[in-house]
Amino acid sequence: MPDEEELDEWLDRARDLGVDGAILEQLAGGYTGAIATVERGEGPTIALRVDIDGLPRAEATDESHVPVAEGFESQNEGNMHACGHDAHITFGLGVIRAIQDSDFAGTLKVIFQPAEEVVGGAKAVATSGHLDDVDALLAVHVGLDHPTGEVVAGVDGFLAVSHIDARFSGEAAHAGGKPNAGRNAVQAMATAIQNLYAIPRHEDGATRINAGRVGGGNASNIIPEGAFIVGEVRGETTELKEYMKEEAHRVIHNAATMHDCEVEISGGSEAPSAASDEAVVEHVARAAGDNGGVTSLVRRDDLSGSEDATYLMRGVQERGGVAGYVAVGTDHPGGHHTATFDVDEASLVIGVEVLTDAILALAADESIRGGDVEPGDEVDTGAAAEN
Repeated sequence: MPDEEELDEWLDRARDLGVDGAILEQLAGGYTGAIATVERGEGPTIALRVDIDGLPRAEATDESHVPVAEGFESQNEGNMHACGHDAHITFGLGVIRAIQDSDFAGTLKVIFQPAEEVVGGAKAVATSGHLDDVDALLAVHVGLDHPTGEVVAGVDGFLAVSHIDARFSGEAAHAGGKPNAGRNAVQAMATAIQNLYAIPRHEDGATRINAGRVGGGNASNIIPEGAFIVGEVRGETTELKEYMKEEAHRVIHNAATMHDCEVEISGGSEAPSAASDEAVVEHVARAAGDNGGVTSLVRRDDLSGSEDATYLMRGVQERGGVAGYVAVGTDHPGGHHTATFDVDEASLVIGVEVLTDAILALAADESIRGGDVEPGDEVDTGAAAEN
């Protein structure tokens, strides 16, 4: 979270650009998300989720990089849209305009969601009450290794994820004079890392673990009194993720005990698994099949990664509604999260058109009605079974 001074600078910049002061008052304190609502009389409530956050990645400066050549490269040094979320914002705005010009009947909610990259923003939306009346939800991502003209009607294979931040505490001592007086936090950390990767895999499906950032100590002649591991566990299902999380916590605590150290583990952000409902996949597939810009339709594909849109998908499904995740292909010179990432602007038109037509079809489908089922009730959404 940026400090108050930086947040004030951002608000001042927005004010100088002419943003409505009433809106800025609501954003004060770092609130960057928004939900735009289009109300068109009686009918179902359809939601579209588009994530909006950038990445702490310096953008390429070479003239061969189209945003540089055409003058729309990042204006925030060290940060850029390296995953296409600026395209997602465009999808959201384009769909709003198209729906306003259509015969849509019902309510459309476009969720401009922050903090997807840290797997945190969707949970706040899911628990806010804004999904309680939603009958159908679409989430969308551009690219994902699919070319311009290709649309994936239903993305599955989301891995549930939990982040782990473990802080080890020992006792400093002179490494040469009195090594026995110290309690080595780095040894505890190293033991934990070795054994984290030794956690047995599960027969029920795929699991992952990674100690992505580690460190400790501050001098070669001092027994280190502090060390840390920042990592994550993933699972093909939420249950498998929980298995890995419990095992990881056990390993970390035992490693600390072995070396007479203490450890504190904070959970960090997490997201469950989810699957796209067949009813949603069918409507998106038809919309894509009827679109002249779509040259290839993939009915379903696995992401094999994690996405916090799953919080929103499951939130709608648990209330009797349906949800799906759509991929709109785009040619991009650099991969996701690289300095040269960019989108083919032709994919923006395809995305807006396919999403709009799918939303219109969902709104007209009388079999799709949720929003009035209490969480925990037994429902059959027709979702694809988790592997």
